[in-house]
Amino acid sequence: MWSAANGPISGKHGPLVGAVDQGTSSTRFLVFSAVTGEVLTYHQEEVAQLYPKEGWVEQDSNALLKSVLTCIEKTVENLRTLEIDPADIKALGITNQRETTVVWDKTTGKPLYKAIVWLDARTTSTVEAILKETPGQNKDYVKDMCGLPITTYFSALKLRWLLDNVKEVQEVVEQGNLLFGTIDTWLLWNLTGGLDGGLHVTDVTNASRTMLMNISTLQWDPNLCKFFKIPMSVLPEIRSSSEIYGYITKGPLLGVPISGVLGDQQAALVGQMCLSRGLAKNTYGTGCFLLYNTGTQIVQSNHGLLTTVAYKFGKNAPTIYALEGSVAIAGAAVRWLRDNLNIIKTSADIEPLAKSVKDSAGVYFVPAFSGLYAPYWRTDARGTICGLTQGSSGAHLARAVLEAVCFQTREILDSMQKDSGIALNKLQVDGGMTCNNTLMQLQADLAGVPVVRPSMTETTALGAAMAAGAAEGIAVWDLTKLSPPTTDDFTPTIMPEEREERYERWCMAVERCMGWELPRDKQPGPGSEHK
Repeated sequence: MWSAANGPISGKHGPLVGAVDQGTSSTRFLVFSAVTGEVLTYHQEEVAQLYPKEGWVEQDSNALLKSVLTCIEKTVENLRTLEIDPADIKALGITNQRETTVVWDKTTGKPLYKAIVWLDARTTSTVEAILKETPGQNKDYVKDMCGLPITTYFSALKLRWLLDNVKEVQEVVEQGNLLFGTIDTWLLWNLTGGLDGGLHVTDVTNASRTMLMNISTLQWDPNLCKFFKIPMSVLPEIRSSSEIYGYITKGPLLGVPISGVLGDQQAALVGQMCLSRGLAKNTYGTGCFLLYNTGTQIVQSNHGLLTTVAYKFGKNAPTIYALEGSVAIAGAAVRWLRDNLNIIKTSADIEPLAKSVKDSAGVYFVPAFSGLYAPYWRTDARGTICGLTQGSSGAHLARAVLEAVCFQTREILDSMQKDSGIALNKLQVDGGMTCNNTLMQLQADLAGVPVVRPSMTETTALGAAMAAGAAEGIAVWDLTKLSPPTTDDFTPTIMPEEREERYERWCMAVERCMGWELPRDKQPGPGSEHK
């Protein structure tokens, strides 16, 4: 399945590749054998999310960096315990939560504000202000250039908010010392030296999520930067997803090359081996993200999807694109049941609770906590529970939460079929929520297609490891010699009539969730009466 291509194999597992997986809720460092593709060991650290105001989601940039360093250190200790030489690690890849925005001072290395997380909705007013100056107030005005609609999701809006609202950021940019990056850039800069020669770079997949990169040229676009009033001097250099960027300058992996970077959803696409046009995967994590490989063709969606870079394996390699459907709230709704409502004690408790009832008893839950992403892109939507009766219970709500994830995925699948003209004959899945067999069966039932789950679930980190191990100058991983992974399959068990009736009800619930959050200039003032 895997091929070592870098001379004689040393160590009992051959050449190894490490992968940093920095996600929204946790950080992990995993070590893979480049010969078998197996995970040999890993370490994981939870990372905190901060909610300073309603709709705001932040993280401590230094804490994210520290979690990465801790995971590397602990994983290397595990290797030694297993009598595996850490020197067998030939390369390191990075995969990261996308769109999350960090700004720092290049003369001090100090972050100038908390990292603004991808699902943060504080930029609603920024979006409104930009749209007022946009011809026709068209949220798709720059979509042909960057593949993305003007919405709170993407990094340019978060960076614009920082430049408008944080005095220290304004001062440092005037001094010419401001650096901007997504999480991959922040980690790369620090791992390759920081103040002492750290590299300010990103890869094409992460750059394609900023709204500032031209989707065709793969360069920062002067017109886009002018449109969002972003100084180009703060932006990192854009590189391919698989090449030697630099070398780790301290710690137990001193001197190891960093040679692969992919945004987490693109990494999962690679790890699922969706390397041919027409293949797709859906990742179930904090949010839910379905990517469909469109090959070297840029497909502009007419049905609310995003056009994004899937990967580019080398400076001179072809650029592969994808259509993406992004859902803001999936696993985050389970955390909400656990942390806010105390209906479950652990996230794993949702499956037995949801299974304790035969259906949701007509309860529908739309988790629009920070608006709706694809295919609606409505910042005015808010979370809604419909169909409650006196007999509704926590178990019915738990089942409705799982069904909400599946219905949102069904909406994305419908949009992809309309854009591509091709219906998927199976849905490949990965991510933390896929260990929930009840969710997987519900997904097959409500989408009407078989759901295919790989037995090796670490597909996101695997994708980053594949990109790093296949880079020119490393070449310990041969991407031309891949065979499909073993899988668990879930097939639909309900009749089409029932599926469509339940989906129609879901659409009714979605309609009712819209229009709750009024624009700032239309919000009632103090003392006004509700009429």
